[in-house]
Order: sequence, then C-alpha cells, then structure tokens
Amino acid sequence: MPISPTYIKTITVPQTVIDENGHVNNVAYVQWMQDIALEHYSSIGGIQAQGPDATWVIREHRIEYFLPAYAGEEIEIRTWVENIQRVRSLRKYEFVRKADGKTLVKGETDWVFVDVKSGRPLAIPQEVSDVFK
Repeated sequence: MPISPTYIKTITVPQTVIDENGHVNNVAYVQWMQDIALEHYSSIGGIQAQGPDATWVIREHRIEYFLPAYAGEEIEIRTWVENIQRVRSLRKYEFVRKADGKTLVKGETDWVFVDVKSGRPLAIPQEVSDVFK
C-alpha cells in the first residue's frame, strides 16, 4: 500500500530520446524516473525537510518494459512512495500512453538517505517521512 499520493505528469516524447530502433531508448526512462522523483519530492517540501546535510542516493533501479513509445506520443508518468524504512525508501513508477491507456513501462527505485559529507546512510527523520503523507 503506497504511503504517498500518486504524483502525475504528462510529457510529449521528444525526438532526441528515439534510438536506432525508432522508439524511446531505455535510458530515457531511467532519466525520467529520476526527474519525476525529484520534482515530486521538491513539490511536497522534501528538500526543505531534509536540510542541507542530507540527501538521497539511488541504490537500485528495476524496470520492466511492456510496449514501445514513439516520438510525439503523450505519456503520463505516475510515481508514488511505496514504503519508507529506517534508511531507505522504495518509489514506484508507471508510464502510460495517453492515447490508449496502455502501460508501457513499470519501474521502481530503492533510494537511500545519506549524510552529505560522509556518504553514510542516515536514519530518515520524521520530518522527511511526514512529507510523503
């Protein structure tokens, strides 16, 4: 059960992410996952809540590709925080083609909360956990 409401953004696939196979390159999805995660986190006050001495780093991405997307198509990107543990948080993503409602890609990212100076994991403060509710 997600602990945060779903954050949704619609993008139009630019020609610049189309690969030699004529569809969106898989690397573009990873970039979009990171971009929407940061946009969502910023929009709910996460950056202010964490302060300047901590940050999130990616431990692992998992992505499953179902259907290709093409230049000019509108894609709805959905993301939400699935859970928060002591030092980690699991965020999920779905990419849906607006024209037919078909799921193109599903993914998830395991994020780790760390001390900026040492790079060591930090316990996620309550102030940070609270922004996701």
